[in-house]
Amino acid sequence: MYRVNHNEKHLADEFMANPFGRPSPELQRVLIVFRGEPVAGKYVLVCTKPFKEWALAELGGKRGEPVKLLGERFTSLEEAERYVFRKRWKKYTGHDLA
Repeated sequence: MYRVNHNEKHLADEFMANPFGRPSPELQRVLIVFRGEPVAGKYVLVCTKPFKEWALAELGGKRGEPVKLLGERFTSLEEAERYVFRKRWKKYTGHDLA
């Protein structure tokens, strides 16, 4: 299995520059790891006001369980995606992104 290395910060920079762009093959491997983690406790974004506001949430471990909304709110989907990427980067590398 592919392991995310904190020394490959250029991949984080690539994502931060364009969260919705087509990722390089290297970044795609990182995103597969991040997005393929187990469902229980996985961070997701919930649209709370269509096209205006998104909230950070955690998934429960069972189908049909409601998501747990966390305190963070965003008015930009790009910033919300960047925030989740930073949280996952920290989880998998043990290092914060600046």
